[in-house]
Amino acid sequence: MKFKLNLSSIFSQLLLLFFVILWITPTFGLLISSFRDKDQLAISGWWTSLINTEVSEIHRTKGKNEQSKENEVYFIRGNLFKEDKGKKILSFGVTSKNINAYIVGEKAVLKDKSEIVVFENGDYEWKSENEFKKKKGRRIFITAKSPPSFTLDNYKEVLFEAGLGQAFLNTIAVALPATLIPLIICSFFAYSLTWMNFFGRDILLATIIASLVVPLQMSLIPILTIYNDLGALFNIEAKSFPGIWMAHTGFGLASTTFLLWNFMKSLPNEMLEAAKVDGASHYDTFVRIVIPLSIPAFASIFILQFLWVWNDLLVGLVFLDKHPSEIILTAKLKELLGSYGENWEILTTGAFISMTVPLFIFFSLQRFFIRGLVAGSVKG
Repeated sequence: MKFKLNLSSIFSQLLLLFFVILWITPTFGLLISSFRDKDQLAISGWWTSLINTEVSEIHRTKGKNEQSKENEVYFIRGNLFKEDKGKKILSFGVTSKNINAYIVGEKAVLKDKSEIVVFENGDYEWKSENEFKKKKGRRIFITAKSPPSFTLDNYKEVLFEAGLGQAFLNTIAVALPATLIPLIICSFFAYSLTWMNFFGRDILLATIIASLVVPLQMSLIPILTIYNDLGALFNIEAKSFPGIWMAHTGFGLASTTFLLWNFMKSLPNEMLEAAKVDGASHYDTFVRIVIPLSIPAFASIFILQFLWVWNDLLVGLVFLDKHPSEIILTAKLKELLGSYGENWEILTTGAFISMTVPLFIFFSLQRFFIRGLVAGSVKG
């Protein structure tokens, strides 16, 4: 019997480890990809980031303006690489039909009888008995070994050139109020539904629970219409941060109230009755007893609401404009996906930046998360 229990425990731990690895691996891959050189990222996966990668590239020699004459022979010398990245050329070619026609150090004879030699470090020498006429030089096809390369240029481009930095700040300006406002309102609401007796309390609670099944998309257009009408009536700008705060607050009221109510009804009734006997008002009871005991629930709901607002795209597109002072992170990433569809270094960096704040919030409050979620499920 003991052996069976140990076997079951080992199996459950291995299964848990499997799911942890399954969750961490894409995140780790995204982090590595966000620092990789864009040329390497375009041709190989993140799992090859620590080994040499074989790349095929096209470079161009210098043109006729860079030629020199030595002993009646014309030379053009230079290096194919614009900057030294540690690449080592394995082979080269002078036509696209055979890009590996020559090994490094071997002479390639061209149609005009000129000769070109390419060396391992990218240096080349092109010589001809006749004066060079090509202004742009000649294309050289190379196959090279590229060592692992990591850079911060991706983050510089995304944050300062692509405009993701402003979108990041805009998203924080949306997410924090849109998380705290419903949490504050619903904490009072849940307390009243749990510990205060008034007419229609059960009907109100049933209505809140029933509203959980209403899809957000179904109520989005009517709310936007009312919002625009009110904005026109009071001469307020139609799309602004207060509007999206109220929208997220409205969409989060039902779920937040239900979760807090489920937690608060598990609090010991004797403690609240003792406070009432001592003359404490509902406000005093709420502030001095209920709030300190409900910290795990507040933390878990804060995480859930914040993640929902942070990752939202639909509400942000509807209630905010796309100009830089208002666009949120998810909308900006959508734009980058359209503008930089082949620039994976931009997309991976932008995606990882969007994950940093939710990860920080989750790991900061994770010790309260499970306690807050399961609280109220068992009474005793």
